[in-house]
Amino acid sequence: MSLKANNPRISFSSVKKRMHYPDFLEIQLKSFHDFFQLDTTAENRKNEGLYKVFMENFPITDTRNNFVLEFIDYYIDPPRYSIEECLERGLTYSVPLKAKLKLYCTDSEHEDFDTVVQDVYFGTIPYMTPRGTFVINGAERVIVSQLHRSPGVFFGQSVHTNGTKLYSARIIPFKGSWIEFATDINNVMYAYIDRKKKLPVTTLLRAIGYENDQQILEIFDLADEVKVNRANLKKAVGRKLAARVLSTWVEDFVDEDTGEVVSIERNDVIIDRETVLEADDIDRIIDSGAKSILLHKENATGNDYSIIYNTLQKDPCNSEKEAVVYIYRQLRNSEPPDEATARDVIDKLFFSDKRYDLGEVGRFRINKKLELDIDPQIRVLTKEDMIAIIKYLISLINSKTDVDDIDHLSNRRVRTVGEQLSNQFSVGFVRMARTIRERMNVRDNEVFTPIDLINAKTLSSVINSFFGTNQLSQFMDQINPLAEMTHKRRLSALGPGGLSRDRAGFEVRDVHYTHYGRLCPIETPEGPNIGLISSLCVYAKISDMGFIETPYRRVENGKVDMKDEDIVYMSAEEEENLIIAQATAGIDEEGNFLEPDRIKARVEADYPTVNAQQVNLVDVAPNQIASIAASLIPFLEHDDANRALMGSNMMRQAVPLINPEAPIVGTGLESEMMGDSRIHIVAEKDGEVVFADAQQIQVRYERTEDEKLVSFDPEVTTYILPRYRKTNQNMSITLRPTVMQGEKVTKGQILTEGYSTDNGELALGRNLKVAFMPWKGYNFEDAIVISERLVREDLFTSVHVDEYIMEVRETKRGMEELTSDIPNVSEDATKDLDENGIIRIGANVKPGDILIGKITPKGESDPSPEEKLLRAIFGDKAGDVKDASLKAQPSLYGVVIDKKLFSRVNKDNKKGKQAEKVQLDKIDAQFAKEAAALKAVLVDKLWTILKDKTTQGIKDYLGAELYGKGAKFSRKMLEEIDYLNLNTDKWVGDERIDRLVGQTINNYIIKYKELDARVKREKYNLTNGDELPAGIIQLAKVYIAKKRKLKVGDKMAGRHGNKGIVAKVVRDEDMPFLDDGSIVDIVLNPLGVPSRMNLGQIYETVLGWAGKELGLKFATPIFDGATLDEINEYTAKAGIPRSGRTYLRDGGTGEQFDQPATVGVIYMLKLGHMIDDKMHARSIGPYSLITQQPLGGKAQFGGQRFGEMEVWALEAFGAANILQEILTIKSDDVMGRAKAYEAIVKGDNLPPAGIPESLNVLLHELRGLALSVKLE
Repeated sequence: MSLKANNPRISFSSVKKRMHYPDFLEIQLKSFHDFFQLDTTAENRKNEGLYKVFMENFPITDTRNNFVLEFIDYYIDPPRYSIEECLERGLTYSVPLKAKLKLYCTDSEHEDFDTVVQDVYFGTIPYMTPRGTFVINGAERVIVSQLHRSPGVFFGQSVHTNGTKLYSARIIPFKGSWIEFATDINNVMYAYIDRKKKLPVTTLLRAIGYENDQQILEIFDLADEVKVNRANLKKAVGRKLAARVLSTWVEDFVDEDTGEVVSIERNDVIIDRETVLEADDIDRIIDSGAKSILLHKENATGNDYSIIYNTLQKDPCNSEKEAVVYIYRQLRNSEPPDEATARDVIDKLFFSDKRYDLGEVGRFRINKKLELDIDPQIRVLTKEDMIAIIKYLISLINSKTDVDDIDHLSNRRVRTVGEQLSNQFSVGFVRMARTIRERMNVRDNEVFTPIDLINAKTLSSVINSFFGTNQLSQFMDQINPLAEMTHKRRLSALGPGGLSRDRAGFEVRDVHYTHYGRLCPIETPEGPNIGLISSLCVYAKISDMGFIETPYRRVENGKVDMKDEDIVYMSAEEEENLIIAQATAGIDEEGNFLEPDRIKARVEADYPTVNAQQVNLVDVAPNQIASIAASLIPFLEHDDANRALMGSNMMRQAVPLINPEAPIVGTGLESEMMGDSRIHIVAEKDGEVVFADAQQIQVRYERTEDEKLVSFDPEVTTYILPRYRKTNQNMSITLRPTVMQGEKVTKGQILTEGYSTDNGELALGRNLKVAFMPWKGYNFEDAIVISERLVREDLFTSVHVDEYIMEVRETKRGMEELTSDIPNVSEDATKDLDENGIIRIGANVKPGDILIGKITPKGESDPSPEEKLLRAIFGDKAGDVKDASLKAQPSLYGVVIDKKLFSRVNKDNKKGKQAEKVQLDKIDAQFAKEAAALKAVLVDKLWTILKDKTTQGIKDYLGAELYGKGAKFSRKMLEEIDYLNLNTDKWVGDERIDRLVGQTINNYIIKYKELDARVKREKYNLTNGDELPAGIIQLAKVYIAKKRKLKVGDKMAGRHGNKGIVAKVVRDEDMPFLDDGSIVDIVLNPLGVPSRMNLGQIYETVLGWAGKELGLKFATPIFDGATLDEINEYTAKAGIPRSGRTYLRDGGTGEQFDQPATVGVIYMLKLGHMIDDKMHARSIGPYSLITQQPLGGKAQFGGQRFGEMEVWALEAFGAANILQEILTIKSDDVMGRAKAYEAIVKGDNLPPAGIPESLNVLLHELRGLALSVKLE
């Protein structure tokens, strides 16, 4: 029974040394872990995630800077309910977030105000489960990572309608205004602020400190300065002026408001720029009083920078002041009150930490792109950035550099869960800070504490709306383990701040060469989202900056470094221009290339053949390019990409079967994937199984003496196994143990199976004997013919669990009630209901059965007080209530496997209140007892560690000394300490002892908090009952398991995109059979193979047959799988025909068919598209209110639409009567259909048809257009 008996797969891989796969859920778990940083102390936390949000928003001061609210540290308490309880009760699995805040006063007038340090509750925050999901309102959800444009600078080009190329540089920050530099058809460069405000670039340069033409031209080294004297000017005749010649004077005027005399500087243009100097101009220049003039340089660089001259021509400003005022006017459409205000606006736009942030990534990208060396801590724009961008743009205009490729993965980054949460917390904190400031200002003279200032609802509402409504917070796809895993590793370009389906063009969706090893080129949805939603490759990781990295082995001097610890992870940018060889390049164990002169390699989008000395890197594995789902398709290299896409998508829709089977032909990833899925119970360490049955497994793990000393956990760890647990998609999870009592287990060993696993491997379907041949036309157009054996032996039977809910509310007419005493219902119908009206566990359910009995008061008028009194005394309710029971739907056949009833506590009962008080006292006493016992255990453990030791000083969390240095530890001293508010650093000064003390106290605090949470929960349940949504008094749930066998109309598929619908279930004796009498299980149409080009299924079929005969399982990794020769080797061993072609016999006659057919063993899946969910028939049902036509769809109990084209078909046949019937009494002739029903009941002939309602709708429409239409 043990896993150890598992026969290993025979691998065909040529790459013998493969790198271990990273943890497949790391993208979720690591990101969330880094967001909270719970296992580090406040001093050691990195400035990221939640800590960063706190640091950005605190300290908060009031407007007069009198009061300061400072942040010290944050922590979380244990969740109130376990994950299982939250799933059962429809609650959110969340933890209370608390922060230590310090409030003090800086104002000497408030001497009476003491500094207050308090733990403040910030609301409950949904917490990630160990599976990488969140439980929100009882449903598991996943936060999908978003692929968005990286902050930084982007250079692009567009073409004007007249054919001129226009270039632009756009600076995209994390937060703040966008700024774009762009050229126009007149070769002038403009700056656009927030895409709408346009100004010449030189105006912006003046505003940021390059005041006059001379400084601007000096930046680009474009002008010669000439001192004004006659000799110099004579030499300069014939050269062009690069800057205006201005005459400046001071003018006095009287300020009307103040009466003061104010002087103002004025200037006048004597000669404009770009004028060629003539002899006549010399005197004018000397008279103007200018000290020097600027002339164009007499070299070629001037041509490159002509755009700067052109821009200066368009520039309306001559000084910094003018420029600042001009920009203010452009931005605000009004005059600035004064120069300082105008300057402040520009500073805040780009140079203020509060308003503008490039982020670590943005700064890194700008530095890299423009080859700058600005400190990474400077997150705002600098003058150097702007000038470097303008220079780069000019070199782009002159074709000296290239524009950026926006789809290159160095320009796109991933926002993981942690970052998305950070953004939401920032929004919540900003709102909260606003209310805190307001409260501080209002309570100026009162004494107040941090708790009075903080409203936890502000933060909770933002976070809850994110989890509930954000496009990237998705209901988890929980059909099978692969679907779960893929959903958690998905990357979406949609969502807030991303693209939208309709606006995304072809380029964004297309495969790019940088996707290699990062994003899977195969797995993406078909339809409108194609290319916008992708999957992470198997080895890919996300760097701290959010770029996707993929691993390579280094190559030095033609030799590959084969050590795993030397593998390097590279982002798309780092990989540029490097020559990378493929993993199957033929390398011996020392790392030498077997063919050093002919190595297939990859450089960006090119694939040259190179020699060993040129190679820089080698791929780590052939399946590095694909995602998990694509890596699970054997012989993927023989399939067309479109079909492989369908294959990888359909594996995610495979329904878990009752007894699944691992594929004979796999890829080797099946077991790797299950280890990381977190669905199964995995041994945490080496140990021994103490007990195992269908309900639970108990394991005793090996622990060191130190681990035993610091731990407060019991010696034996117990795991509860789920049984028929409902998943999001109504599948069922049942786990069985694969270990026995007394068995030794090793770390990482899977201890259970079930839910699409077999022997620790992913098992989505079954291995079936297949024949590719036509069978009486039943497998026309991809239909599938199956043998009755598959149904009889439950090979494709699955169990589905439906949940039915009934809420009990208080109505205006009185209270609803759950009961089995339902008016006008036979005793037989209620025989399975218990006293609460809920059906018993184990009852068989068929359509129309009562699942939950409920009565609700009826009555035309509200009862008078007298009636209420009489009713209360005599309890007469039968006449005044109506049946509101929940009944089984038309297609529901199954067995009740579980039921639950949640109730609130009735608050009006006096006796109940006294009993409640007694119970609460009991709970408190029990808590005090358990807490004292827990502390006694702690003191014993600490005494064992600290006996005969002296202290280096014990402090509380604020740093106040409790015991001085040199005090000797005593038992009494250990008993007196309050361990919940303690600093555990350096008690003794010995590293090992300090570590043990810290771990022991930490484990004690965790246990104490768990105990505290349990007590609070017990008290809450006692005083309030179960937590239920508002307005609901009771909530009853019934779970029904349905067993679904394979039947005609169900969809099946292989792993190569070969999908079809079951068209016929054939008796065994009628199926084709082989000469040895063995019957084929499934007959597929051979025409489904050549045009679809998915030959992988043929390879799989032949190798699968060999495996079945020999009792072997194979691993044929993608792009490194079995060759034809290797397959033929095994078919020869098995004694089966080469390439599987053999003569079959007809089951009906026993005669041999004329042609040989390909026979073998193929792996087939049953998909979630089952006929039971789709087939439906309408009798008389609901009609649309306006058109009075039947509704459509199974959910609405709707009919089939007889549309325009179908009407044409009947018209072509001249079937006038049928047509009239369809358009009137079967549809919207309201009177006619009632009369027709009457006639059918009475057995009369049908009456003539009336007027369809749609004609009346048309008439009303016309009347609405003021046209009078009458039917004559």
